[in-house]
This record gives sequence, C-alpha cells and structure tokens, in this order.
Amino acid sequence: MLTITAPPDVRPARIALVGERSAGVPAHARYTPMLEALWRRERLLVDAYWMSTAELGDARDLAGFDGVWLVPGSPYRSEAGAVTAVRTARERNLPLLATCGGFLHALLEFARHVCAMDDAAHAEHAPGSGRPLIVPLPHDLAGHEATVHIEPGSLAEDALGARTTVERYQCTHTLDPRYAGTLRDHGLRFTGHDDAGHPRMAELPGHPFFLCTLFQPELADDTSRPHPLVRAFAAAAAAAANGPGSGSGP
Repeated sequence: MLTITAPPDVRPARIALVGERSAGVPAHARYTPMLEALWRRERLLVDAYWMSTAELGDARDLAGFDGVWLVPGSPYRSEAGAVTAVRTARERNLPLLATCGGFLHALLEFARHVCAMDDAAHAEHAPGSGRPLIVPLPHDLAGHEATVHIEPGSLAEDALGARTTVERYQCTHTLDPRYAGTLRDHGLRFTGHDDAGHPRMAELPGHPFFLCTLFQPELADDTSRPHPLVRAFAAAAAAAANGPGSGSGP
C-alpha cells in the first residue's frame, strides 16, 4: 500500500496497481513519488494498493476500488488475472489505465469478451496459438522514444492537451494489425498512432475512463510533475470515489 497523509475530511481514491511488483521494472519505483506529487500539486489524493495478477480470480477481488491501473512488467504471473482486471473495470465502469503490457492485455480482454474471439492469444504466453492477437514487434521498442499522434476529439487529446506527444517504450510485443479492424468494429477506438500509423493508444467511448497505452507514461522525466495521463486517471478515480455509489461492489 502507498499511503499519503492528508486532512481527515479528504477521502482518498483507492486504486489497484495490478501487476508483479519488481525492482527490475523501472516504472514500479516511480508510483510513490508520482502519487505524492499529485497530492502536492493537484490536491488529488490517491491510495494505491499492489495486487498480483495471481490474486485476481473474479470481479469480487477488486471490490471497493475506485480505479484499476494494469501496470508494466509482463509476462504477468496470471494472464487470466490481468484479463479479469480489465474486464472488471470495463463492465463496472471503473476508471482504467493500462500501460505497456497492460495495453496488450486490455486488447486481449476486449477481443475475447466483446468480439467473441475466444481463442485470441498473446504470443508471449501461447507462441503456438492459431490466433495470436498479440505478436512480437518487428523492431524491439524497449528503451526507445517515439512520437505519438493523437486523434482529435478523444479522451487522449483531452487528457494530454495536445495532438502529439513523445513517449518512452519498454515493450517487445504489439497488436497484430490484421485484427485492428475487428476491435474497431466492436467499439474500441485507437486514438494514438506512431509515425507509421500503428496503434499506440486505445480507449472505449462511453466509459467514464478507459485508456490504454503501449508506451509507459510512468517513465516521464520528472516524477514531481506527473504525466498528464496519470493525472487524468487519478482525477477520474477521485470522481468515482466521491460520486454516487462510489467504489465497486461485490
């Protein structure tokens, strides 16, 4: 648990950091200073709790949370747990931020449970699958920076306040482009693309906050100034925490 001391009349948003906490994943050391900075700079109060994907059996395991952040660090201990985290957030209108490996598992969940692609697979977990939705990148992006072009009128544009951004990657896999059209046809919107037009961000129109990025906003240079997408997610979780019926029930 990451806890920030605040006045007793301020109710924090409770978010689940879903993933396998590791000193070997650079992003994981940055959550505490980012969330502390959100309180200092924005008066957005967030309590974050780490949850391994292996702890997630069904939606009840996320009861009481106001937001879900599926964090980098795949392969996860449980692909099913990562998918459960996304499905719970999608179906229960919980704010979701899914970054790097989280982005890929969000696509996997959407393909399986919205597009009826039951056999959609991640090549990292099932390299011999007949329908690999997630495949190795032709050129490894780990350690690289690249421009992302943002679609107008999107949640991404609203959160970033810009039509382009330069972001850092640590990924080795991506969406097989053959399936992008199917995901779009079922309602997923790709709102960030690289210079070649490959999807780098996705969101779900009509959901309070459902935003997924192949890049890692956690790796922005200055943790004292949290990335705009992190701020937008925290604001959505805070709204969920203090709105009618706040927190997810069992």
